[in-house]
Amino acid sequence: MPSRRILMIVGDYVEDYEAMVPLQILQCASHHVDTVCPGKSAGDTVITAIHDFEGAQTYSEKPGHRFAISANFDSIDPASYDALVLPGGRAPEYLRLNPRVLEIVRHFSQTSKPIAAICHGPQILVAAGVLQGRQCSCYPAVSPEITAAGGQYMPPAATMDSVHVEGNLCTAPAWPAHPAWMREFLKML
Repeated sequence: MPSRRILMIVGDYVEDYEAMVPLQILQCASHHVDTVCPGKSAGDTVITAIHDFEGAQTYSEKPGHRFAISANFDSIDPASYDALVLPGGRAPEYLRLNPRVLEIVRHFSQTSKPIAAICHGPQILVAAGVLQGRQCSCYPAVSPEITAAGGQYMPPAATMDSVHVEGNLCTAPAWPAHPAWMREFLKML
């Protein structure tokens, strides 16, 4: 498999597993991944959060790690990347307010380059207006947004370890889906 250039957009309180694990899987497959965050430069970090499913009505949140930013957000050219990764956590709720983030997402959608989004990551797809008539999985609490944006919510199977692929979109409900999500995304690359 040829090496691809992949862009990952993160922000403070990105879900730790949903940023770190895909980064490491993609690097192990010899892909180059640039991690970026609005307002941050190469060498900076974001704070992550670890979300877990412990039997409560929603996930719990614990402090995570510092996650390294490897490229300058302001100077990236989306045309120089082959694919995009949008992790979940709380970061997507404010990243979707950044016009440049939305512009970048629209580039990947309009050029039909692979987009992998997980958990709350599809909130950015909704804000970018790229889900009209498209199928998308996500964390169940995000499903009303998918539907309101004209997309078709694809609920996970009985567990949170499923993946849904439709065209250039590879989406999953949460980090337990990493094996399936990354396996399908690697096929797209």
